[in-house]
Amino acid sequence: MLVRIYPENPNPREIEKVAQFLRDGGLIVYPTDTIYGLGCDIFNTKGIEKICRYKNMDSKKADLSFVCYDLSNVSEYAKVDNATFKLMKKNLPGAFTFILKGNNNLPKFFRNKKTVGIRVPDNNIARELVRELGNPILSASVRDKDDEILEYFTDPELIHERCGHIADVVIDAGYGMLDPSTVVDCTGDEPVVVRQGKGVLEW
Repeated sequence: MLVRIYPENPNPREIEKVAQFLRDGGLIVYPTDTIYGLGCDIFNTKGIEKICRYKNMDSKKADLSFVCYDLSNVSEYAKVDNATFKLMKKNLPGAFTFILKGNNNLPKFFRNKKTVGIRVPDNNIARELVRELGNPILSASVRDKDDEILEYFTDPELIHERCGHIADVVIDAGYGMLDPSTVVDCTGDEPVVVRQGKGVLEW
């Protein structure tokens, strides 16, 4: 199903409808402030495994991100010291993935992982979906790094053609971008930018 939602002012009814698909164990394609993402409820183990199969990733080793509503949401699932909190507060919402040490509240699927990628995208649709759902969305980029036909990953109608067999809902929020998020590893003594993407980190 292709659903049109306007990012400037997301329709609450449409947001609730898509969130219900997530509650029911469905997969969605949704916009972020970088690339369109493929997501499910973080507590939906079958959904996570489906995403891993689609991305050809080993589910035990897959690096997947949690899309959160805000920083208080982040601290529910990850360990955040004062310096890291200040850095994240300065840069979020924004086009960043912060790698943090997970805590004991991580869903069962992630218990064997020591770290978790956290995103708070600067996108009203993504954040309103998380707020309506009541917990983070697990996210992976819809883009396949080996595919050179880039329109597939920016045009929602083409994304729907390509991902409609796996996603219950594809949100059309207009053309997406191709730049990934900037990844910042905060698990060591000092934060390290391990992938420079769209976001320019403010220290």
